[in-house]
This record gives sequence, structure tokens and C-alpha cells, in this order.
Amino acid sequence: MSKKVVTFGEIMMRLQTPDYQRFVQAKSFDVVYGGGEANVAISLANFGLDAVFVTKLPKNLIGDACRNEIRKYGVDTQYIARGGERLGIYFVEKGASQRASNVIYDRANSSIATAKSGDFDWKKIFEGAEWFHFTGITPAISDSAAELCLEACKAAKEAGVTVSCDLNFRKKLWTSEKANRVMSGLMPYVDVVIANEEDAETVFGIKAKETDITSGHLSDEGYKDVCKQLVEKFGFKKVAITLRESLSASVNNWSGLLYDGQGFYKSKKYNITIVDRVGGGDSFGAGLIYSLMNGFSMQDTIEFAVAASCLKHTIEGDVNLVSVDEVKNLMKGDGSGRVQR
Repeated sequence: MSKKVVTFGEIMMRLQTPDYQRFVQAKSFDVVYGGGEANVAISLANFGLDAVFVTKLPKNLIGDACRNEIRKYGVDTQYIARGGERLGIYFVEKGASQRASNVIYDRANSSIATAKSGDFDWKKIFEGAEWFHFTGITPAISDSAAELCLEACKAAKEAGVTVSCDLNFRKKLWTSEKANRVMSGLMPYVDVVIANEEDAETVFGIKAKETDITSGHLSDEGYKDVCKQLVEKFGFKKVAITLRESLSASVNNWSGLLYDGQGFYKSKKYNITIVDRVGGGDSFGAGLIYSLMNGFSMQDTIEFAVAASCLKHTIEGDVNLVSVDEVKNLMKGDGSGRVQR
């Protein structure tokens, strides 16, 4: 029987300009569906786990289309509530070279933003589950979504479920001050936290020394200090940090750091020519969860998570459509990109 993981959050319709066009040029948009926790669930289903995604979708044909898209990847959607006004939308203009990507949200009053306590039977949802994952995007959507996150975390702890959170600060959704207040109330329930170069600073004011994310200079020692401070502040069992050196919108160096309260584990670094970076952090989170649930060593855990997310950067859309074997082959050093015959 496969291991059960529950994720909770918002999934949206993604409307993207074709062929790197700017918004002012576009006469059409390509449609996909995605969102942090849904992306993690799909990755984990691809890895062979029993992945359950919980959200609220409008009770209309667009809601049906979104649910069916998730289901086709093998994700359990039976606990998705139906109702509310609409599905959230976000528009993407993909950057290239020195031009950054741009995202515009249209998600006010989405079904999950207006969901209330009672929409979800958490006790039933967590039956047989081993892991629960959410991101900092979900409590940022609305005050009621933040309350649901807290409700879910408490239920997960009562059920003996391990809880992970990707901080995922979004400045277009809330301020650092509100993020600090809300996320600080959720962190006591979290066992494993995931952050990037900016999250720990923007949410909790914990800055990595000798680091300038704009220039692409990241200090390993600075992030080791960030990990220690996070553990001291909240008592996390593990802290994982993605390290993105943005050389341009098209080329990034990508690696990761894992701290288990005793030692630090740094992955190898990948130089990536990016196809689509949206969902890169989610694929890292999924790789981390899969590795920890399957008893990988700490070094193999961070290597698997980084390799999985490296591959995601080569795939269009929000989700990471790779297998465990493909990730392991890259971990072993096969990054040639040669045709597999």
C-alpha cells in the first residue's frame, strides 16, 4: 500500500502568453492549471505515492475541468469541496535573457478564498495519512483561508501526521508584517520547513549574511546561519533551502541545502537553461517529501529534491512530470540530455 500525503491550497487557471510574447502583444493565451500544493500533489502521484489534494472549486464546468486535470495525474480529489463564486486566475508573461517574467493575479473572491470551517472533514481527510503539506501562499489568500490552514495543521498533529510548509512569500498577496504574524502562528505545528533565498528574511526577518540575490551571489555560510536561526526560533526538525543564482531569466544555477539540527547537507549545483521556472520550488518540495518518507539519507534527500526540481525547469506548465527513475539518473550524473532510445 502506497504512503498517503495530503496537500491543501489553491489551484488556479494559468493563462500564459505564447512564444515569450509580452501581454501587450498577445492575441491568445495558453491554458493550464496549477498552484503550489496541487503541483506538489501531482509530483508525488507521479512518484507513486497516494497523493490527496484538498481545495474548494466552483460548482461549474470550469471547476469540473480543473478537477479533471488534477485527477488525470492520479491525484485523489474526493475531498475537494464545491461551491463559491469562481476559480482564481493568474496571467504569466515568460521572461527571457535579461527580461524578467511577470505574473498578474486575478484571484479575489475565489472559491478557496471564501471557504469556511465545515467545508472540510479534516479528521476523515487525515485517516491513514503520513504527511501534510501546505505553503505560505494559502494563508495569504484570505483571513478565512489562514484559519483553515490552522485548523488543518491542528487536525494533522492530532492524527500524528508530519507537517511541512514551504514559506513561499508573495508580496502581491500580503505584507511582510502580516506574513510574520500569521505564519508565526502556524509554525509551531510544522516539522519540516522549506524556504528560498528571500523567504526567511521577508517573513521572519532572518537574513543570510554576505548574500545579494540580485547579483546572484549566495553565501553557503550565510544560509547555514539562517537554518540554525529558524530551528532555534521554531523548533523545526528539518530546514531545507533552495539556492537559486539568477544569472538571467533564461539561465540559473540551482542547488539546495538541508539542515537536520545536527548537520548540513549541500547538493551538487546544476546550471539550467530554463524552459519554465514556475513550479520549480514546488517540485523541490515534492522531492524532499518523497525522499524523507522513503527513508533516504540526508545527503540523498537533498540531492533527489534538487535533481527533481532541476528537471522541472525543463518542462512547460506548473507541474513536474518526471519519474523517480529519471530523477535518480540525473542524481547519478546523467545530465547529458542525450536521446533515450
